[in-house]
Amino acid sequence: MSQQVNPAAPVLILLGPPGAGKGTQARMLEETFGFVQLSTGDMLRAAVAAQTPAGLAARSVMQAGGLVSDEIVLSILRDRLAQDDTRAGVILDGFPRTAGQAAALDELLTYNGQEVGVVVALAVDDHEMIARVAGRYTCASCGEGYHDQFKRPDVAGVCDKCGGAEFKRRPDDTAETAGARLEAYHAQTAPLIAHYHALGKLVEVDAMGTIDAVASGLRAVIHERGVSAQA
Repeated sequence: MSQQVNPAAPVLILLGPPGAGKGTQARMLEETFGFVQLSTGDMLRAAVAAQTPAGLAARSVMQAGGLVSDEIVLSILRDRLAQDDTRAGVILDGFPRTAGQAAALDELLTYNGQEVGVVVALAVDDHEMIARVAGRYTCASCGEGYHDQFKRPDVAGVCDKCGGAEFKRRPDDTAETAGARLEAYHAQTAPLIAHYHALGKLVEVDAMGTIDAVASGLRAVIHERGVSAQA
């Protein structure tokens, strides 16, 4: 029996280099519109914990020190899109990253009777991206994101969202590694902008402003494109 999906659910994609604010903006859109943020990393961890067939396959690969294949990621995404909470719509954060993944995603959504509603490219300059990545950190309890310069907690050392007092930084969030990750982005992910532009799905939003200014731009795009959460 084929798996049930939510064919009316709109699908949004956020593109942008590390530090562009994809995770922060996805969470804000989730709160504003009722969409569900789907992060590749979060989905992988959840599938492994739930011991789904795709999750078990991913765990075997990760335990062996390998990279999880596109086929496994697509399988996990297929399972996730069938869950009831995605009925309102989803925001893909961190996927697709390559032209091959984009083609596979298009095929999956077509099979499900879905399609990408809008793709937003968050535009920042390279120098700014490195500064953003090098200064960011998150609450260890709830995952709320902060930055040494652009977004500090209202009370130093206390998370605004959950009141947690423990924070963490990713070991690869340094100026040195940010440069290498930027090169990878330009080589692999940036061509997706041309792919989705050709499909008439792409809108570019200037992400050089404040978090609230970028969020306002994203809300405007969603309203203009008629992409709204389903009941």
